[in-house]
Amino acid sequence: MSAPLICPSILASDFARLGEEVRAIEAAGADWVHVDVMDGHFVPNLTIGPDVVKALRPHSSLPFDVHLMTAPVDNWLEAYREAGADILSIHPESGPHTHRTLGRIRQLGAKAGLVLNPATPVAILEEVVEAVDVVLIMSVNPGYGGQKFIDASTRKIERVRAILDRVGSPAHLQVDGGVTVDTIGACVSAGADALVAGTAVFKGGPGAYAPNIAALKAAGSRAA
Repeated sequence: MSAPLICPSILASDFARLGEEVRAIEAAGADWVHVDVMDGHFVPNLTIGPDVVKALRPHSSLPFDVHLMTAPVDNWLEAYREAGADILSIHPESGPHTHRTLGRIRQLGAKAGLVLNPATPVAILEEVVEAVDVVLIMSVNPGYGGQKFIDASTRKIERVRAILDRVGSPAHLQVDGGVTVDTIGACVSAGADALVAGTAVFKGGPGAYAPNIAALKAAGSRAA
């Protein structure tokens, strides 16, 4: 059985040595580099601007998976794409025209992601499913790293997987929030194929990144 994609969130990395951290997770077997962009308005935290993404881009050949927690979001699409984002994921609550925003992301040459918060209805996906390349299920409320996985998220993952399968969508189903070796199995069993992990990857320092990622892949593979 194929292992799920592991997308380390650099929100949990050492910000004093971001370039080294990105190189280290690629060498350790990461599949995507997950970049959490928070604006201090849409969510109560402030993190990574496009200039930082641009500075990091030469340090890795992996896809840069940029999760935009900004409102209004449309103002930032071009800047993050030009900085090197390969995937741009947006929340339907962050702008008035979700379908248009997803289309604009694709026009820019990036893959378009739709993010569903714990309280965001799955039904919105039905209206834009043909416009998405990634569906990201938040299994915590966004804004901070290190939160506990919301158990009810597995039911949401199942419902999203059913929609994607029904229409034959090749979109990745990604989960972010509290993903560990103890929770990844439930996510994969429910239909996820890409997992964002922060603390579970970066704990223990660079020497632990490879075994941490391997453990997550192994736990996910057992549930696939």
